[in-house]
Amino acid sequence: MTTKKQTAEPVSEARMDNLTLARKEGWQRFVDTPARLQPERMTRRELEALTENACDEYNRERREWHANLGPIKTPQLANLHEDLWDIVDSNAQDGDKAKGAVAIDAFPGLGKTTAVLDFARKYHQREVKEQGTTTSHGHERWPVCRVGLTGNTGMVEFNRAMLAFFAHPGVSRGNAAHFAHRALDCVLACETKLLIVDDLHFLRWRNTAGVEISNHFKYIANEFPVTLIFVGVGLAARGLFSEGHSYEDAVIAQTGRRTTKLDVQPFVINTDEGRREWRQLLLALEKRIVLVDKQPGMLADNLSDYLFARSTGHIGSLMTLINRGCQRAVRTGAENLSRELLDLVKNDAASEKGRQELQNAFESGRLTTRLSRAG
Repeated sequence: MTTKKQTAEPVSEARMDNLTLARKEGWQRFVDTPARLQPERMTRRELEALTENACDEYNRERREWHANLGPIKTPQLANLHEDLWDIVDSNAQDGDKAKGAVAIDAFPGLGKTTAVLDFARKYHQREVKEQGTTTSHGHERWPVCRVGLTGNTGMVEFNRAMLAFFAHPGVSRGNAAHFAHRALDCVLACETKLLIVDDLHFLRWRNTAGVEISNHFKYIANEFPVTLIFVGVGLAARGLFSEGHSYEDAVIAQTGRRTTKLDVQPFVINTDEGRREWRQLLLALEKRIVLVDKQPGMLADNLSDYLFARSTGHIGSLMTLINRGCQRAVRTGAENLSRELLDLVKNDAASEKGRQELQNAFESGRLTTRLSRAG
């Protein structure tokens, strides 16, 4: 085993450049790296008084800050976390009981992976705070293991990915069963309680590998003392939760029977509650933006309808647009976000496709992000 306590690499003051969450070292850095300090907002006069080197350093700090504005505690994130705490903590059963799994099934751009990783970070921190960094047998404690799938993932690749996370030396030799047994040894030795399987939609459920992986998930639920958290797109459409009639469908449905489906919804503006949540998100973003000429209401008052049309209510698309807009505002010296500046900024293809229809609805008065007087 390689899980005995080793001299840990000190957490560097540098940021998490080229971070990979597929390895325990990367995960540790993700968990332990302190939150960024927001750069001080300067006046135009103060900015112009900086030396060239000081100005370059200030702009570098702002580039990195604006590129990492999240996560923001939206109602969607808060609700998802509450559900996850319910499920994960209720899985503290004795070893003879299979633990329920979770599948977070939502469209891209809604922040599901960000929300899951934020939860897993908090869970890891809680477990280490309560029980320490080492187990009673002297092994490193790793409360969380994360595995990402690809379109060609089978049992061998999946088990090898788990071993690679733990830096097990037996990752290069063996078959699927050997890798599974070594992975179980790592999970038990490191007292891992949470296994995150990201990008589950890459798996082709109804081919041989898909059925094998589904059986393997059942094996993990039965034998590994972990809560499985699946993250993906269109999992229901791929049959994860369906009963089915064929043998393959029935095998896959066993996973669905033990899995609680959670989702993440986009922002909506057809009710005052939805419009209020959208406004609160924009106000939270305003506080985090570090631009010299930022004004109160820059986003929430001046650009509310526009930003909804540009993002179609998807937080991932909104964060991308704001990040890129801030980069341009700093680089060009505009130091403010306006419709004219943001019109020059490209966003993801899905948002741009839905933009015109929403923009027309806002301009005609059929849609608004403004609260009604009663709200």
